[in-house]
Amino acid sequence: MTTLKLTPEQIECLRANCPTESESPPSILDSGTLRVLHADGLHLMTPVTVAPGEVICREGDAGDAMYLIRSGQAAIVRGSFDAPIVLSCRGAGEFIGEMALLEDLPRSASVVALDELRLLKMTREDFKQMLASRPKMDIGLLQKLSGRLRAADDAITSETYAHRTLSSHVSALEAANQQLLEVQRLREQTADLILHDLRNPLHIISGAAGMLQMVMPDEILSANRDLFDLVAANCDRMQRLVDSLLDISRMEAGEIELTMAPASAVALIQSAINRVSVALQLREITAQVLIPAQLPAVMIDAEIIDRVVTNLLDNAMKFTPSGGQISLSAEPRADHVIVYVADTGYGIPADQRERIFERFAQVADGQPRPRGFGLGLMFCRLAVEAHGGRIWVEDTEQGAGARFAFTLPIAPPA
Repeated sequence: MTTLKLTPEQIECLRANCPTESESPPSILDSGTLRVLHADGLHLMTPVTVAPGEVICREGDAGDAMYLIRSGQAAIVRGSFDAPIVLSCRGAGEFIGEMALLEDLPRSASVVALDELRLLKMTREDFKQMLASRPKMDIGLLQKLSGRLRAADDAITSETYAHRTLSSHVSALEAANQQLLEVQRLREQTADLILHDLRNPLHIISGAAGMLQMVMPDEILSANRDLFDLVAANCDRMQRLVDSLLDISRMEAGEIELTMAPASAVALIQSAINRVSVALQLREITAQVLIPAQLPAVMIDAEIIDRVVTNLLDNAMKFTPSGGQISLSAEPRADHVIVYVADTGYGIPADQRERIFERFAQVADGQPRPRGFGLGLMFCRLAVEAHGGRIWVEDTEQGAGARFAFTLPIAPPA
């Protein structure tokens, strides 16, 4: 018997991984085989007491004895004791180590005492003598081995079925993944085509509107100023959409470089509000700006963050009905500024607040919402994360609508 002893931590690891038995272990006299031993063979077995954690036999060692457990519990273990594979746990009335005697091969597993074990040890020579002189013992051992082989066969069958099921699931997931990749590729190709098809008409419309303003009489130009402003605002919006598509691809590929500099968040937000003022009037939506006068400067790429604020304003206007309100606010924290854009629109269900920042995502809740390309919010997320910040959406303080929030780093002192 080896003298190796496990640490308390290793013993607890074996206990935690020991399979639970559905039935209580048999008494030493419950089995016919054990009754034969008790009547005729116990004089061949030597009593042994083993302390908790002691290794009774070691995997790979030569098998020179088998044991009968009288009391206590032992773990049958393969592999390292630091990362063990617990095959089973044996209790009172069960054999351990008999396979090595029958096959005359090295131990196929280690046996560790989980409790104080009281054992009966039988050597190889005594084992052979007993088998030769007691046929009943032969039958009993064969029954015992047959039961274990049946259990092992059931386990292998279950494992094979589980493996086939898992392989089927993996194959299905791989096929679904390939389909998703193909859909993604087609969407990107479609987006590229849209980009090229939008650029030229957009430039022509913008240029024609500019030329008309140059040649049109002042009185006619003044009377139609709102229409020209609407054309200019929508051309600007379409240009931002095209730019967002390009920048999303560049950000995902890690090809965009930010031009970081201190900037006034107050001026940036006010500029974005002024830019969409005509669209707000046409939609009969009021805007409210609540920003502290002493808001610290932020370290940003002003052009990129300006488009983030504008995209969030466009998104708020799109989903706010006529007569609603949009509010912009900001508050300083320890090392960053939080900017809020809130609306009184439909709101966003809690289970979709992460998904809406993905490419081509649309809110699906049965509401009659306006449809879009699902790119503006993805651009916002990539742009804010490129600045080391984060963006999210939450309920408004009034409970109606949605409030988008994102963080910007505070600029260091000059």
